[in-house]
Amino acid sequence: MKITDLRRERIADRVRVSARVEWEDCGQPGRDVFLETTEHCGPSLNANPDAFLVGCLVPAMHLGERRVAIDAPVCPELLETLEPAMALLHSWYGSRYRPLVIETAGVRMPSSGRPERTAIFLSGGIDSLSALRRNLQRYPAGHPSRARDAFLVHGFDIGGVVERGLKYPVFDRAVQAMTAVAEEAEVELIPIYTNLRHLCDERELWLKKFHGAVLAAVAHGFTSRIHRVELASTWDLQSLAPSGSHPLLDPLYGSSELRIYHRDVELRRIDKLRIVSDWEVAFQHFRVCLQNVPDRLNCGWCEKCVRTMTGLVAIGKLAETRAFVEDDVSRELLERTQMAINHRDPFYAELIEPLRQQRRDDLADIIVKKLAAGAAQAP
Repeated sequence: MKITDLRRERIADRVRVSARVEWEDCGQPGRDVFLETTEHCGPSLNANPDAFLVGCLVPAMHLGERRVAIDAPVCPELLETLEPAMALLHSWYGSRYRPLVIETAGVRMPSSGRPERTAIFLSGGIDSLSALRRNLQRYPAGHPSRARDAFLVHGFDIGGVVERGLKYPVFDRAVQAMTAVAEEAEVELIPIYTNLRHLCDERELWLKKFHGAVLAAVAHGFTSRIHRVELASTWDLQSLAPSGSHPLLDPLYGSSELRIYHRDVELRRIDKLRIVSDWEVAFQHFRVCLQNVPDRLNCGWCEKCVRTMTGLVAIGKLAETRAFVEDDVSRELLERTQMAINHRDPFYAELIEPLRQQRRDDLADIIVKKLAAGAAQAP
């Protein structure tokens, strides 16, 4: 893979940084990859070579490229930490993910006068809202690790699946919902648009190997503004499995100019639900749904919605949020939900006892039955 022609330009009312990607070994067509933001936030976005190297590396490994060559100088600390990152992916996923040769046009010294400012990724889901809440509770105003910026990205769940199209109205709705949270949290919400996911649109690649690297790539584009970024954990320590975002992997995508913190790995999902349910503005505006339906923030029937709704039933809170139209979870809805997919079993298992405490044995029994059936079918 060759990464060339790094550039910064204005596209209509947005600022874009982009690079040309040419595949050398796998036969894929070349394409431009980009990061964009609004004109207001544009001065903070730069064509940082580190961003494009991190954002392109995993697809290059996945599709069998032998090297990644970028015609720009790269942070030497990043070059060093990408070696164990590739080794970790290789240990998790086998010979297909062999470490690549990385070639650069030299190395780059850190810029002078680096900012002391922290950002956090804010999708609007339970993980990210809980992470923001805990950051604000841990770090006082003025501390360099207190979040002051929140990145909301189009091109991941919203706009991430080509077949669904680029649904900007849905993204606008997500921005509106998170603006209320950002205003109360006193962070600046920064909308970002990217096509890095589309370097390879295989869903399993995105979920299990790639998404943490793209989050890191986005953050590298803003190192003139931030020195630290926080990524919310997905699984707690007891449930960890190989994943595209992982406490061992994410920090290895950092550099001398950007520290990456994978936070809250000690918390279960139900713990995060409790944190968000105690933060009124977040509890009324959270967005967990991946269906991007036109008339609701959360559809109420996809697996992620049903899982979140069931968790809220388990803590006695579902009827108190406007983020879902539904006030309860029926047996029929939970019965048809796939639980034993993509390592989601732990999210359901932790709900069994809290549901029984809420006298919802009907739902707890369904989870027990479906998890047992899934375990019996596992290889």
